[in-house]
Amino acid sequence: MRVLMEKACELLSKGEVVGLPTETVYGLAASLSHPQAINRIFTLKNRPADNPLIIHLSHYQQVQTYADSLPPYFELLAEHFWPGPLTLVLPIRPSTIPPNARAGLMTAAFRIPNHALTQEVIKKVGPLVMPSANLSGKPSATQVHRVEEDFGVNFPVLDGGKCTCGLESTILYFTPPHWEVVRLGSLAPEQFQAVLGYLPAVRKEKNSAKPLCPGQMYRHYAPKAELVLDPKTPPESIGYVLGFSDRQYPRCQVFSLGKSDNPQQVAENLYNILRSLDDAKVQRIWVDSDFPQKGLWLTISERLKRASCPSSTI
Repeated sequence: MRVLMEKACELLSKGEVVGLPTETVYGLAASLSHPQAINRIFTLKNRPADNPLIIHLSHYQQVQTYADSLPPYFELLAEHFWPGPLTLVLPIRPSTIPPNARAGLMTAAFRIPNHALTQEVIKKVGPLVMPSANLSGKPSATQVHRVEEDFGVNFPVLDGGKCTCGLESTILYFTPPHWEVVRLGSLAPEQFQAVLGYLPAVRKEKNSAKPLCPGQMYRHYAPKAELVLDPKTPPESIGYVLGFSDRQYPRCQVFSLGKSDNPQQVAENLYNILRSLDDAKVQRIWVDSDFPQKGLWLTISERLKRASCPSSTI
């Protein structure tokens, strides 16, 4: 059920859950002031309760309402990358944020989305928690009809068009003396170097570690189809290829991500193409993974590896 902004604000203020657009992916939004609505997000998504949510604000100074302290370079990061696809994990005063929104942690994740409609909703309703609008583990929704596929045509969604980034926000976590990337996303690690004066490391989490933020512990972004990332496997032996429009794959049906020299285009298309595999009832597909392992390509590679993982964690 596609709703206008006024209706979306009304529902959120009453403690309902609404689908909202962002520049990264669509989100399932609930008011931070309504813990029961936050609980409903976990139920709707079938999301594990120990997987914390991101709090979406309208201005970076709002962080001071919740934060116990602000790490070095916080303001520079906020001024440079907000609004935009950056999430910062900060120590908080526990009484200011419902435990279910932060999975009982003494930290919380914050960002300011760069989408005019959702920015206006946050200004009217107040801070929102908003994980991706998909069933837990499935590829995120970057188009409004994908939200309706997962939650039904009667679920309220504010239609903001196609998401322009197509991948979730990059998440930074401060471990003295440096910020670290704890979730790869739409901003490549190299993009922070000029602000921080160093290249933030990408943290490798152990399977048993409790998540510090969304996207760490659980298998994510996965269609029903088995993704084969082994370059030694002949693609024609499978017959289906997840590849690029400027490459040839003889005797194969190709699901094109875009051009192999355009990671922004590939990122924008990735989740919708993964979902289209299920639309076409593809059971097994070879993935062309011949691309650089740096910049935005590093995030694309990480998403494909998570989508191909056969276990519940990686």
